[in-house]
Amino acid sequence: MTSLSSAANPSAQPVAPQPPAGAEASLSKATIAVTPRAATMARKQLEKRGTPDAAIRIGLRGGGCSGFSYVIEFADGAPRERDRVIEADGVRFFVDPKSLIYLAGTVLDWEQTLMRQGFKFQNPNEAASCGCGHSFSV
Repeated sequence: MTSLSSAANPSAQPVAPQPPAGAEASLSKATIAVTPRAATMARKQLEKRGTPDAAIRIGLRGGGCSGFSYVIEFADGAPRERDRVIEADGVRFFVDPKSLIYLAGTVLDWEQTLMRQGFKFQNPNEAASCGCGHSFSV
């Protein structure tokens, strides 16, 4: 797997993922929303890589300045057995259940400024984050 860059625009409107058939409304917070801009940029990265049918894996790793680091990687195979699959504008995003505990309610966006460009996690579960915006604690 290859990593993608990470960065955000709080004014973007998220595309809410569709819950599984028969899912209760309480499950709606246990997911991640992807803005149209983030989905478009993910699709462009997949096409640039030559794997338009692949997916993007979103997750966490322990470490970083504040305890957890965000991870965005290409996912060439099928989702793992317990992954949550989120589809936004034709792009599939996989999230493992352990990461989803800390990412529930997060909006994945794309930011492009003079200083940086990349994916940005807007995570309501963050208690503190580092200055670079790539790691956080809960």
